[in-house]
Amino acid sequence: MGPSSIAISDSANFYVSSERVFDPSLCGVPVIVLSNNDGCAVARSDEAKALGIKMGAPVHHIKDKIAAHGVRVLSSNYTLYGDMSRRVSEVYEDYSPRVEVYSIDECFLDFDGFRDREAHAKALVADVKRRAGIPVRVGIGPSKTLAKCANELAKKNPIFQSVCDLTDMSIREYLLPRVPVSDIWGVGRATTCKLQNAGVFTAAQLRGMPLKKARALGTVVLERTVAELRGEPCIAFEDVEPQRKGMAVTRSSGTPMTDFDMVMEALTAHATRAAEKLRTHGLVAGTLTAFYHTSRFKPDKPNHRASRTAKLTPMSNDTFDLVAAARRCAQAAWRGPRERNQGGFEYAKAGVMLDDLLPVAQRPLTLFEPLKNRSSELMIALDEINGRFGKKSLVLAREGFKKRTVMRQQFHSPRYTTRISDVPVIRMS
Repeated sequence: MGPSSIAISDSANFYVSSERVFDPSLCGVPVIVLSNNDGCAVARSDEAKALGIKMGAPVHHIKDKIAAHGVRVLSSNYTLYGDMSRRVSEVYEDYSPRVEVYSIDECFLDFDGFRDREAHAKALVADVKRRAGIPVRVGIGPSKTLAKCANELAKKNPIFQSVCDLTDMSIREYLLPRVPVSDIWGVGRATTCKLQNAGVFTAAQLRGMPLKKARALGTVVLERTVAELRGEPCIAFEDVEPQRKGMAVTRSSGTPMTDFDMVMEALTAHATRAAEKLRTHGLVAGTLTAFYHTSRFKPDKPNHRASRTAKLTPMSNDTFDLVAAARRCAQAAWRGPRERNQGGFEYAKAGVMLDDLLPVAQRPLTLFEPLKNRSSELMIALDEINGRFGKKSLVLAREGFKKRTVMRQQFHSPRYTTRISDVPVIRMS
């Protein structure tokens, strides 16, 4: 049985807030964080949002605005953000017996049994700021959907002082008619249009929709949302992170990939990283899909998208197996002989996707399983070396030595919390 009071806490402008913890000069000024390869804005401070910089805006489209308003531009530093997320989650564990990590900047918390939920949440907000330096907002409700709704209200209305509690029916009756239906968790753009065409514009109106009509309009997902808005929990609280069904490693290239070897260098790096992630989570994969494509932002250049899937038999998390499968896929999709790029394509992005994931102990065995023992020992050694001496200390030769496809990260901040040479130093005069 799930908790009768659920909270969700999310970090405000998390990537920017993480950078501000270690660089106070970023506070109070417009800041944007760029995507892989410094392509577009994936995080914006409130000051940057006020300038009209949109999420996903290509950086070359906003160069004038950046120059005119002194916008600080940073490359994404996912090592820092991942560690700051861990630090915030550790604080949450002191305020709730059960914590479900929903995303890098959001966690659901079990608030069942706390008499003064609002005071408890405000103490949490203050403690996260004190211990991790990150501002957070908390929404509370009897279901996950109502908690998310409360969280949106806490974000947009300073009157709530970072905490909004919708567990009280009278408060819901006052606030839900003022919440646009598009702000409800799980209601996307297409569903919003359908609901508005049916005369449903607010969360209160959606809550009042008959369940059968909701299912007919938006499948069982919308029916579940309606029930959740009525305070009936339908989305389980996950004490344990659900098993991954798939994973992907993709990156844009810093320079156009114009020959097969460049594409293969990128795919080797991605397959290597995917194999590391599988081993970290104790999983094996059954299929691998490799893809590469040209940039859609260059309409004057020839366009090509390539993708192939290979079966992994036996299921594997071995780096050599995944790289070999990625190579088979790349060769099958390549246009023309390996040494020639017949279409003159400039590939901008490549990646691998893994599916049919299972825990190692549950993988189906094969007749020749004993022959694979040396592989697991080699992978353990590979992971230990890279863990001790740093990522990419030991790589497959196929990944290349010149790193021709390395990402552009022109504005990368230090890894303040995970690299000893990047730890901030305070010099006393």
